[in-house]
Amino acid sequence: MGNVFANLFKGLFGKKEMRILMVGLDAAGKTTILYKLKLGEIVTTIPTIGFNVETVEYKNISFTVWDVGGQDKIRPLWRHYFQNTQGLIFVVDSNDRERIGEAREELMRM
Repeated sequence: MGNVFANLFKGLFGKKEMRILMVGLDAAGKTTILYKLKLGEIVTTIPTIGFNVETVEYKNISFTVWDVGGQDKIRPLWRHYFQNTQGLIFVVDSNDRERIGEAREELMRM
């Protein structure tokens, strides 16, 4: 009986885990956003080849954020990261006006 209450308490008040997929065109700022969330500061980044994975804690939620590279050769691989994902962040560099249409097309392709 005590085990039932422990599981109920954990379900109501325990830490929740969520897997988040973050994608967008290359140089959109995905890795910068990830490390701002994780470390609270802006860090110097290099283009992501493959992916970065970091855990970000917020209140009682543990977010595992998958930051997947945005180069055109990597984009077809985005779909392989969807399994068991609870959220998607699509990052757009609104200052890069010439690529807004390309970003829209990639989002629609997903």
